[in-house]
Amino acid sequence: MKKIIILTTILLTIFSNIFATSAKYSDENYSIEFEYNDILIPGDAIFARMKITTPKNHKKLKTENERKALLQLYSDKKVIESSPFYSISKKKSSSSVEMLAGVPLSPWITEGNFSVKVIFNLADGDNDKEFTLPITFQGREFNQEDIPLDQKNTEIRSDNSPQRAKQIDKLNDILFTSMPEDVFNLKAFTYPTESKRYTAYFGDRRKFIYSNGKTSTSLHYGDDFGIPEGSSVTSCAEGRVVMAENRITTGYSIVIEHLPGLYSLYYHLSEMKVEEGDYVKQGQLIGKSGSTGLATGPHLHWEIRLNGTAVRPDFFVKNFTFEEL
Repeated sequence: MKKIIILTTILLTIFSNIFATSAKYSDENYSIEFEYNDILIPGDAIFARMKITTPKNHKKLKTENERKALLQLYSDKKVIESSPFYSISKKKSSSSVEMLAGVPLSPWITEGNFSVKVIFNLADGDNDKEFTLPITFQGREFNQEDIPLDQKNTEIRSDNSPQRAKQIDKLNDILFTSMPEDVFNLKAFTYPTESKRYTAYFGDRRKFIYSNGKTSTSLHYGDDFGIPEGSSVTSCAEGRVVMAENRITTGYSIVIEHLPGLYSLYYHLSEMKVEEGDYVKQGQLIGKSGSTGLATGPHLHWEIRLNGTAVRPDFFVKNFTFEEL
């Protein structure tokens, strides 16, 4: 009986296309147009965009600080990722708003039964409501790679100093920060270099072979481009520089914030052309490639983090926010 009530009070219609799936929800208080990508792949993300409107003479939408909207990723009956929606409306209105949220799927997770739930409370005097959206899980194969390290890189990889630990903590504090007002970019990303010569891929399973014969395993969290030292490196999207410093492991490193919880990272540079606090445009020169830090040769390591989790950079070079083009 409860299921019949849900079906009669929620109008949820699905229309599929290549990348986005559209859904509609309506009740006596408001209607929601919903877009999301319904294919989930390890190392990728689910992004969802909502356009909420209230009919005339009905309840007004809550203020931005009072609205509640949450995107949850489930594996079976367990929530494995959760992220609040944030406003991307260009104009303030009491009768309509557009919101966006994204949740990552760790590249370590290679199987499961997944679904996406939306929980929301948006209108004055309203109660929490929710609905579940279907998604399709697709597996992915990752490369295996052995990487011999010389004495210098062995020492970097094995560094347990307080300085390196402090650098790691600082970076994690940044990458796990999500500020709902920091909406700088809704466009598809562009590549940070003109070269398409990959020397390593996101998700590669790596075995490091140290100069002393010991080994350790790791996962590669970005894409590596094999480009000569001094090649131009550009920002993949508009945003704010939140880190620009020399780190033990990643050398000259730049981190740019693009959306709440969404960051791009550029490692092993030979030069940095921006400073912390700078605002950059898409395609703007931010540095020159190099081999600083733990590197076996000149290259650019390009990485994307969503809510602290590394996500495949290629995912973001398409219209992941469903912005009208």
